[in-house]
Amino acid sequence: MAAGSMLARLALDSREKRAWAMYDWANSAFWTTIIGAVFPEYYARALAPESGAGSEGRYALATTIALLIIAFLAPFLGTLADFRAVKKKFLGTFAIGGALAAACMFFVHPGEWLFGLILFGVANIGASGSVIFYDALLPHVADEDEVDRLSTSGFALGYVGGGFLLALNFLWITQPQWFGLPSGDGLSAEESSLPVRLAFLSVGVWWFLFSLPVLLRVPEPPGDEGAKVEAGGLIATTLSRLSTTFNELKRYRQAFRLLLAFLVYNDGILTIVRMAVLYAKSKDLGPQVVMGTFLLVQFVGIPFTFLFGQLAGRFGTKFLILTGLTTYCGITVLAFFMETATHFVMLGILVAMVQGGTQALSRSLFSSMIPRRKSGEFFAFFSVGEKFAGIFGPLLYAGMIYWTGSNQNAILSVAVFFVIGAWLLVRVDVAEGQGKIRAEEAAQST
Repeated sequence: MAAGSMLARLALDSREKRAWAMYDWANSAFWTTIIGAVFPEYYARALAPESGAGSEGRYALATTIALLIIAFLAPFLGTLADFRAVKKKFLGTFAIGGALAAACMFFVHPGEWLFGLILFGVANIGASGSVIFYDALLPHVADEDEVDRLSTSGFALGYVGGGFLLALNFLWITQPQWFGLPSGDGLSAEESSLPVRLAFLSVGVWWFLFSLPVLLRVPEPPGDEGAKVEAGGLIATTLSRLSTTFNELKRYRQAFRLLLAFLVYNDGILTIVRMAVLYAKSKDLGPQVVMGTFLLVQFVGIPFTFLFGQLAGRFGTKFLILTGLTTYCGITVLAFFMETATHFVMLGILVAMVQGGTQALSRSLFSSMIPRRKSGEFFAFFSVGEKFAGIFGPLLYAGMIYWTGSNQNAILSVAVFFVIGAWLLVRVDVAEGQGKIRAEEAAQST
């Protein structure tokens, strides 16, 4: 009874909800090990050891190209997914493709920076593309009063899964002799890189295996069976619906305002995640400090993400998001004065306290203000804007380094995204946006 009550409080009281949330567990391994802690350091140390703007620019370019590709594909595929009821097929295609690319990074040996960046870009496309259709399933899996709790539960499970695998990766990278891997002096480049490359392989296997529950147990939401294919065929019909959806999104004024706010402040969140390793290197912090801090963030973030989901029902989802953004402003100011490894760890703990909850509640709040029948299309726009906006944070960061020569000024400049994003979020009338959806769905059911 106690276990059932706890699952109900976390909105994990059905097989379909638990299967949905497990995809956060699955793909978080990619974000923690490859995006966050391991690949950036491996790229800088072994793939492109020459320092300077050239190697860093290639890394940034690979990320940008991947984001642009998914940004252009997302609206079309999201619209098609709602029209033809293929959300799960697209989710599976992107997830399995990304997992395969991550696993193949095992074959990226020292010096092979181009091969590494190609696979890194493909895996990025797989991860970002899959999340579009994963998020679009949320309003179909959870009831209206469950979306906040289920969304935060998914993020918390992501922290657990990503953290668990990162802990294993950390151990066999720092203590390879414990696992029978090559260790000691006199190793060849391939031998010394084996633990890191095994970490990439583990991400691919983990991602694939734990994607299976959502693909096998969550039912495919119905498509728009009454819609007609236009004379130009399926592509012309999809493009027409895409145009209609964009105009319709503007009609849902509060959801549109929330989308704009999210695009701004999430750019700041992602910039901190992506630039953390470079900022740590500018302070001469070693890879063990960076990996250890990322690992700590994963496990500290678990209870706080659950806490955000529980407190949202008491204090309001928007208030909790604003609390997170205020904390992020403080983080950028404190990072400006950071000098030691202890400071970096403390900043990591602060990020862990608010990152999962802020992003999870943003996802659930948006889902509560859009029509469920068009969740794929609306979340595609959600993703497109995120990818396009995600370019500006790193650009501002790089620009500040170029103009001022200071990483400290660069990290402080990120605060502008949280200030503007919070100002836009304050202008969102949540009650009006949710009330509009409830009225529409009630009218359609009669």
